[in-house]
Amino acid sequence: MILCVGPTPTLQRTLVFDRLALDEVNRAASCDDYASGKAVNVARVAVMLGAESVVTGIAGGPRGVTLKEGVAADGVRHDFVKVDAQTRLCTTVIDNAKGTVTELVEESAAVDPGDYTDLFRVCTKWIHRKGARTVVLSGSLTPGGDLHLYPNVIDYVVGLGGRAILDARGPALRHALRCERFVVKLNRQELADTVGRRLATEAALKKAMREVCPAGGQVIVTMGKAGATAWDGEQFWRIPTPAVEAVNPIGSGDAFAAGLAVGLEQGLETSKVYALASACGAANALHPRAGHVAPGVVARLQKGIRVTAG
Repeated sequence: MILCVGPTPTLQRTLVFDRLALDEVNRAASCDDYASGKAVNVARVAVMLGAESVVTGIAGGPRGVTLKEGVAADGVRHDFVKVDAQTRLCTTVIDNAKGTVTELVEESAAVDPGDYTDLFRVCTKWIHRKGARTVVLSGSLTPGGDLHLYPNVIDYVVGLGGRAILDARGPALRHALRCERFVVKLNRQELADTVGRRLATEAALKKAMREVCPAGGQVIVTMGKAGATAWDGEQFWRIPTPAVEAVNPIGSGDAFAAGLAVGLEQGLETSKVYALASACGAANALHPRAGHVAPGVVARLQKGIRVTAG
């Protein structure tokens, strides 16, 4: 079982315009509302790939109710901590004329510190009593959120012989680097933000990857169309991205993380795990909804991906 943890889920609204004009009245050609957020996206893609997964996080207010209903409708089990604060709403704006995708992000509200204690208890319940041995921790914390949540969950699952993937940046990532034997997954800009400097060259990128690689773990940096690079503590891996005509790239990083989790859960060899992850990221970009893939498309794209060491 794959446990997907993310304190800041969202309701996602996607507005599609034939042509978007700034400072004018614009009428959407279509509007689509659905449950999203990094952990929700990971859990949903994992289920679409045939894996068993459950998602947890913090949800509240009428939007929190709608979020849970949407997750359940997608066939994903959930165990959210209920809070008073309203779940956020994020909006994706797609301009078909220019081929642009713009993300308007509402930040999460602060919650009570005790809510993080409850969230950790939910995590340990699914790991210890329900048998989740692969955990994916995704996204930012709520304002003032407990920076110990991610490292505590990593220590707990790794201590029981499981595995963890962390998709976070900045303080949330830096606090987790005291842990060992887990996977860090982030994009190039997030890595730059974490180490506090520009990564203009491949040498600079690789140096930063070594800095944030956990002892006994690995780090994977996604770079959109440029593919991804992984460091496993001994060697680097080049992971190409299939060339696709993207419809909506939002959520492709989450789909990539889901592919990693499923591949590791299945015990695939390293190159095949990375190929599956890359195929999932590209397949997500072909879908109008974030955190959605077509299994047949994933299988087709995966066949053409050649992961190389070095």
